[in-house]
Amino acid sequence: MGLSICPFLIAASTCVLLTLGFLVVRGVLLYYSAQDRAKYEVLLSQRSTELVREKERVENILARMLPMHAAQELQKMGRVQTERYSMVTVLFADIEGFTMITDRTNPEQLIDALDRFFFYLDSVAQRYHIEKIKTIGDAYMCAGGLPRRNRTNPVEVVLAATDMLEHMRRLNEELHRDDVQWGLRIGVNTGQVISGVIGRDKLSYDIWGSAVNVASRMESSSAPGRINISESTYFFVKEFFDCTPRGQMPIKNRGNVSMYFVEGIRPELSENGEKKLPNADFWLKLQVVRLGDVEDYAISLLEEKLPKNLYYHGVKHTLDVYTQVELLGVQEGVSTEDLLLLRTAALFHDAGHIVDYQTHEEMGVKMVYEVLPGFQYSKKQIDEVARLILATRMPVHPHDLLEEIMCDADLDYLGRVDYIPVAAKLYQELKERGLVGELADWVNMQIKFMESHQYYTATARQMREANKLEQLSKLKAWRSEALGGSAKNLPG
Repeated sequence: MGLSICPFLIAASTCVLLTLGFLVVRGVLLYYSAQDRAKYEVLLSQRSTELVREKERVENILARMLPMHAAQELQKMGRVQTERYSMVTVLFADIEGFTMITDRTNPEQLIDALDRFFFYLDSVAQRYHIEKIKTIGDAYMCAGGLPRRNRTNPVEVVLAATDMLEHMRRLNEELHRDDVQWGLRIGVNTGQVISGVIGRDKLSYDIWGSAVNVASRMESSSAPGRINISESTYFFVKEFFDCTPRGQMPIKNRGNVSMYFVEGIRPELSENGEKKLPNADFWLKLQVVRLGDVEDYAISLLEEKLPKNLYYHGVKHTLDVYTQVELLGVQEGVSTEDLLLLRTAALFHDAGHIVDYQTHEEMGVKMVYEVLPGFQYSKKQIDEVARLILATRMPVHPHDLLEEIMCDADLDYLGRVDYIPVAAKLYQELKERGLVGELADWVNMQIKFMESHQYYTATARQMREANKLEQLSKLKAWRSEALGGSAKNLPG
């Protein structure tokens, strides 16, 4: 019996030993494999960190060479598309007699002073949302209205020019040397340009067009300590700055171009009437101009993103309310700033439909807090716009004149001659969302709503109340016909 068991034990022992050996070998392999994997992971992490650093270095280099939008497009697409701009204001600034100054000033001190001066000009350009284009020797070139298009760039560029001249005046006072006075000569023009990036080894962002050439001629025809603007720029800034005509200059392919010296900010728009610093009225007046940019943004957003089955709360309704708040605001005698805020609220009061139908007022408020800082609205102004949007939530309970204007403008259609077709669109919109039942039931709801509705402002009551009662009579007549079985659709 013992002899017959031995082969079995030997076989079993051999199997156990082989299994143990396999496990040991597998463990060793796994151990070294884990070590290799750890080394590769460390190496991969190091390489990833190096790549991130290199990417950041390249981005920093591009950011110093090109405007941000151009640098981002170049990294993403590998090239920068040329763009055409219809309204850009170009500024050239040149230090008068720089060559003579170089002969009489220590080179290191001169370059250091020039560097500090251009650094300040860069800060001015940034403050007024202007794009620096380049420096050529002692000349500085910048432009407003690109890459973000706007209507305010002529005023902002001329305002930046006045800041540059004031800095040069302070700089000369600090030098305390009559023989080394720097004179800054500035020329400005507004018109069409094309922008793009040129070069392969050395990239350069630049702009081209007759507007650039005219601006350069305005600078060469200017005088030390003066801002010389073309007639096209004057057209946009004359309500902000006092200007003096100074004749015409013949320019190739443009004919005679009228020129103007900017004498300073208009007294009523400047601090203490001194024509140097803009006051609150200046900024408000500029913000009213900027409202056109807000309008372009809001309407484009609505046209692109509003659901197509918003038959009533579409772009037309927004434009109707936008027009009506201005009319009511003017007639009710609100201030310029209040009218600005009313019109802004009208543009966004239904924009929240892009996100959610039922809570569109709250979504619109969220939107204005995200969008309006980019158009230089203050926190206080945005709070007011938000309040006016929320005032249109049903049922409405306006607390002051501005809220009353918003509510009257939003429901202006109740008293218009086109009430019936507009109401039919609202019914279709609500019906598709399952928010109303049959037409007859909805008409009953409308009759009750119109009977309890009131216009709050004297202007709206005078304009719309009588016609609202006439439309209400039409609805009641339709209801009577519907009960008799002779009416199916709303009267046209």
